[in-house]
Amino acid sequence: MTQTDKAKAFKELHRKGDPVVLYNIWDAGTAQAVTASGAKALATGSWSVADANGYGDGQQIPMLQLVDIARSIVAATDLPVSIDFEGGYAEDPDATGQNVGHVIDTGAVGINFEDQVVGASGLHTIEAQAARIKAIRAKADAKGIPFFINARTDLFLKLSDPVRHAPLVDEAIERAAAYAQAGASGFFVPGLSNPDLIGRVCEAVSLPVNIMMQPGMDQKTLAGLGVARISYGPGPYRAMIAWLKGEASGVYGEKR
Repeated sequence: MTQTDKAKAFKELHRKGDPVVLYNIWDAGTAQAVTASGAKALATGSWSVADANGYGDGQQIPMLQLVDIARSIVAATDLPVSIDFEGGYAEDPDATGQNVGHVIDTGAVGINFEDQVVGASGLHTIEAQAARIKAIRAKADAKGIPFFINARTDLFLKLSDPVRHAPLVDEAIERAAAYAQAGASGFFVPGLSNPDLIGRVCEAVSLPVNIMMQPGMDQKTLAGLGVARISYGPGPYRAMIAWLKGEASGVYGEKR
């Protein structure tokens, strides 16, 4: 398939109540492994990609190195690939759009794009983030690719106590509406775990809603709430590192 064909297929996988499941990857090898396991699409996680290359999360991995990793992943699979591009490595809308253009040129069909101010404690205003999304959409349109912009809000991650999440839902819904109008393709709410609140967001938001899997969640329940995309974030990478440490400890333990 062409990049355009993959982008269209990726969008069609986002179905409310029948979510696409993305077991997040971080390099070409994991792309091939997850592809062989039956995945319909692939997506990276920024934390995993950064840590696997010796960097912290939060755009510490150089952008062009990330772009090279994206290119190697796309080359390793025939599946649609989405790249976690954090905050776009810029705050200015035009610069953000230019940066995303490099990702589009790798053959990837989408990105995660977050509304937190990377390196700071707050979020971009709704208006500022919408302008950034609009610039990304303009860049994708100029390249002729129906690029999937998964607009992430960090509202719930910034307030880690789930008991305090209910008052944030109205702002999340407001952000989703603004992001959709600006050209977003999906709405990602990592950190939100309360089923009632997830259901409220899915009912109120026109975009396909993405939930990040957390302990106690299951795919069937999330599908029933109207979720259209389920991702695993850094979970797969952390599990792999824990397994590797255990195996290595066994090997080196034999020498004692």
